[in-house]
Amino acid sequence: MNRQKKITLPMIPLRGLVVLPYMILHFDVGRQKSIKALEEALAANQLVFLVTQHDENVKDPSIDQLYLTGTIAKVNQILRMPGNVVRVLVEGISRGELLKMTVDDYAVADILEYMPETLDVENMDIEALVRKTQSICEKYFEIENKIPPETIAAIMTAEDPGRMCDVITGNIDVSVKDKQLILDSFDPRARLERLILILSREIELMKLEEDIDAKVKEAMDKNQRDYYLREQLRVIQDELGDKDGIGAEVSAYREKFAALKLSDEVHEKVEKELDRLLKTPPGMGEGTVIRNYLDWVADLPWSISTKDCLDIKHAEKVLNNDHYGLLKVKERILEYLAVRKLSDGMKAPILCLVGPPGVGKTSIVRSIATAMNKNYVRISLGGVRDEAEIRGHRRTYLGSMPGRIINALKQAKSNNPIMLFDEIDKMSSDYHGDPASAMLEVLDGEQNNTFRDNYLELPFDLSHVMFVTTANRLDSIPRPLLDRMEVIEISGYIEEEKFHIAKNHLIPKQMKMYGLSKSSMKISDEVVHDIINYYTREAGVRNLEREIGSLCRRAAKHIVLDGKKSVSVSGKNLESFLGAHRFGFDLMKKEPSVGISTGLAWTEVGGDTLDIEVNVMRGNGKIELTGHLGDVMKESAMAAISYIRTRTEEYKIAPDFYKNCDIHIHVPEGATPKDGPSAGITMATALVSALSGYPVRGDVAMTGEITLRGRVIPIGGLKEKSIAAYRSGIRTIIIPEENIKDLEEIPGNIRNEINFVPVSFMEQVLKTALAKVPEKAEFSAVNNEMVHRPATDSVISNRI
Repeated sequence: MNRQKKITLPMIPLRGLVVLPYMILHFDVGRQKSIKALEEALAANQLVFLVTQHDENVKDPSIDQLYLTGTIAKVNQILRMPGNVVRVLVEGISRGELLKMTVDDYAVADILEYMPETLDVENMDIEALVRKTQSICEKYFEIENKIPPETIAAIMTAEDPGRMCDVITGNIDVSVKDKQLILDSFDPRARLERLILILSREIELMKLEEDIDAKVKEAMDKNQRDYYLREQLRVIQDELGDKDGIGAEVSAYREKFAALKLSDEVHEKVEKELDRLLKTPPGMGEGTVIRNYLDWVADLPWSISTKDCLDIKHAEKVLNNDHYGLLKVKERILEYLAVRKLSDGMKAPILCLVGPPGVGKTSIVRSIATAMNKNYVRISLGGVRDEAEIRGHRRTYLGSMPGRIINALKQAKSNNPIMLFDEIDKMSSDYHGDPASAMLEVLDGEQNNTFRDNYLELPFDLSHVMFVTTANRLDSIPRPLLDRMEVIEISGYIEEEKFHIAKNHLIPKQMKMYGLSKSSMKISDEVVHDIINYYTREAGVRNLEREIGSLCRRAAKHIVLDGKKSVSVSGKNLESFLGAHRFGFDLMKKEPSVGISTGLAWTEVGGDTLDIEVNVMRGNGKIELTGHLGDVMKESAMAAISYIRTRTEEYKIAPDFYKNCDIHIHVPEGATPKDGPSAGITMATALVSALSGYPVRGDVAMTGEITLRGRVIPIGGLKEKSIAAYRSGIRTIIIPEENIKDLEEIPGNIRNEINFVPVSFMEQVLKTALAKVPEKAEFSAVNNEMVHRPATDSVISNRI
């Protein structure tokens, strides 16, 4: 066992240094408290406690920031240096454990001193450890080759194993952590075992370093040899007049650039790069970098442009032949062509086509390019999150290349193409930068005439490029970027539009793809409508095209297997080709119902009807909302309840219904998320019906947001909602009065068939929505019991 005793000594925290027993070394002290501790030690018994900090950047460490094992050392000499620094020579004596630290003018430590312990070297285990340590130490010193011979001899002849470990550790170049690990070992046996592991690891590391040094030296020798040979080759080429050498290559580049009509700035930059290429020895990596740069500059269409076709009738014909509908986009392009014909100096518009997937946003841009005789190039921005994707990488990086804008211009081979940025709302950002910020310059007509790619570092005029972007949503596009674009919203196709697209475009395309002719396959109009209504549910026509393709493949199979000359598909045999119906839609409820009202919803795949059910039960005022509703929809329900509480007397509802009744509001198809404020008046109507017992007409649908005061405010998606109501057989729709302006967007045949009832207040909604009361028993919240109501006109309607 180690002999121990408690002592108190001045303490000096060490930074990046571990002092072990039996070590004699000097170090510099600069902290005033540490200098004061040295002075106190000299004034007493010359003993000081040295302990290492965990973090050498901490100026005044606490006890938690120090290793708890240190070394009691004797101060042999102090030498004051310039700059208020003291150089001290110390000799390690023994280990000590830090128990307590107090700091005033200097640090004082309460220490538990451990007196050195001597091992029995006659013990075979100890002798084996000592021999192993000496053997590994010899290997280490052979590789390190920096330790004086007398030090090595002293280590090898040491009789005390513990002291031998401390001396070895003090003379090897290992980390502070490893040295502290040896210092923490009070037991000499454990000290030997730890030292063996540390030395073994250090030997392996030094061998790896030697291998690396040898490889580096070999590579340097090869580079020097290659340089010598290249210099000889250069001299030979000079003597031969540089036939087919770098000079000929530079001349070829100059001929290319002369034909491009470059600006002065670009020409000056190119000449500098050509001079660098001339001075670069053949075979050097720098030469490859310069050649790549010159190739990019030479391949860009600096002065190459196509002549625009400004024939409006031709453009209109091309657009109509390629796409059905999309009137807003076509009209905007024709307007641009008309203005271009009158004024040649007009800048191209920057359009943003926004709409659900599959409505033809991308394909209409290709048709615009065809109609205007422009080259077309597409850049997909989905998932782009690095600014360098847009602006390019600087040439300081290995493998640098221009951004997507310059690369697209190279592909387009003209400086006035139509450039499509597809899915601009799908860009993101990370630590590499924000690509949306880089797009601000590209899509700004006042700045993009001097667009500089990081790779080229030259201005390129993008003002002649016609930019078109596409997106599914606007809320994910940064506001500054959105402000630079002219937004054209494209709504989903209605059934009639899908029918014409299928008849005029999709069916001929798929029949041609699968080798079918008009005589070999006949598809009735009824089949097209059934595929639209029962086999697809989308805003666009992608799935419709897939189903038509599936129909054509099965028809081709019947023709080949059964030997038929033609196949006819009708409504009766459609299921044998495509299987059972996958989708359906709710038809109008003819009978009035208490507590059930029909709303209208907008979805990404078009409009849909939405039943809202309300049950009122005896209870204590609990309100339950189910059907996977979003926060906005839940808030609409609470607003409707608050409005009804202010109208209880008017609607013959018990004033305390919110205390004595539990209300459950449910929207069917609970697996489908639902949100938005447009179901506000629908919920309010169902609540009034359930609380008063007056039924809601089954042939009426409604949409509108409700306020706490009962005002009905406008909503969006009226076109899609109206089409959904028409499809379900509903011919009366209640809409906010401020949405009357949106009726023009609804197809004329549907607008003429539906009776639109504009309203501004909830009372007007109830007047239209509530039906005559049939003579039957209903639960009423007036007195919390079943009552029998006479079949008279609605009390609400009479009162309004």
